[in-house]
Amino acid sequence: MKVPFVDFSKQYEAIKKEIEPGLQSIFQKGNFILGQEEKDFESEFAKYCEARYAIGVNSGTDALFLALLALGVGEGDEVIVPSFTFIATALAVSYTRARPVFADIQEGSYNINPEEIKKKITPRTKVIIAVHLYGQPADMQEILTVAGKHNIKVLEDSAQAHGAVYRGRRVGSLGDVGCFSFYPTKGLGAFGDGGMVVTQDKSVYDRVLSLRDYGRKDRYAHVLKGYNSRLDTVQAVVLSAKLKHLDEWNQMRRDHAMYYAQLLKSIPGVKTPVVQAERTHVFQTFAIRVEKRDKVYEEMKRRDVGALIHYPIPLHLQEAYSELGYKPGDFPVSERIAKEILSVPMYPHVQKEQIQYVCDCLKEATGS
Repeated sequence: MKVPFVDFSKQYEAIKKEIEPGLQSIFQKGNFILGQEEKDFESEFAKYCEARYAIGVNSGTDALFLALLALGVGEGDEVIVPSFTFIATALAVSYTRARPVFADIQEGSYNINPEEIKKKITPRTKVIIAVHLYGQPADMQEILTVAGKHNIKVLEDSAQAHGAVYRGRRVGSLGDVGCFSFYPTKGLGAFGDGGMVVTQDKSVYDRVLSLRDYGRKDRYAHVLKGYNSRLDTVQAVVLSAKLKHLDEWNQMRRDHAMYYAQLLKSIPGVKTPVVQAERTHVFQTFAIRVEKRDKVYEEMKRRDVGALIHYPIPLHLQEAYSELGYKPGDFPVSERIAKEILSVPMYPHVQKEQIQYVCDCLKEATGS
């Protein structure tokens, strides 16, 4: 059996009748850039996230970058970032010419540790970025409490957590601003790149709205040095259709996660995800931890299982950030998890027999 890491075909079959009329309409009208459908999707997504405003941009990375600019981040500032996440979180900080300051993560959730955040705060700290890694919300109450004591803004990197809930509220609406990616593999994925900034703050909304479109206030009057970062209308149509199914698909992911956990609990040396209290995990990624990970990874590939490693090198050890002077041992939890983490196939329409095969292969690959 061959089990891909993700399979878009079944999802497309489920919604193509909803998408195709909208796409045909755009092709006929030619409103490819900031068409009415894009504005409608912004309103839909803001409502879904329980936020007042949403601004579509061309990627999750740009969502982070423009949101940081809107929060006033610039040269000389510091932004606290988890050391274990995709590099885009840190790169967005670097694009503003601010300095990313890394903090270690929690053993159980793989999210940034609020106690480690406290150690990294300086008079230059402008923003804390809380990444909801793999689909599980970070400890937002503790993070917001720390930030409030020091008058620091909180940005939620919700790229992997569309629809996740923390203490009864959707992620993205908890901090000062939330950022989402619509990369195809995400829980809510486009037919290409896309991103969204959500906020309750009118001033942040106005600034991102201008920054994403050349900094203009009307067609040829530019008040900011802005960027070309707009969500295409075509992508908005696709995303609007998918948004209606997101809660259903997230529940399917949770059901698959429970089945994985049931099958893997008897395999020595395999640790399944731990769902923290007072939140829902949407399992954009089902990341397990295994001993001798690299060997197991190669065995899984040999057996046609589409496993991946998210992420083998913590940010503080990336060559791109060597100038910051971090060294091995600085963030022991991140470094330990980076050597053990392994992501196995997870998408709404994965079949039980495929999950069974993946777990059988894991049992053989680990020698259990």
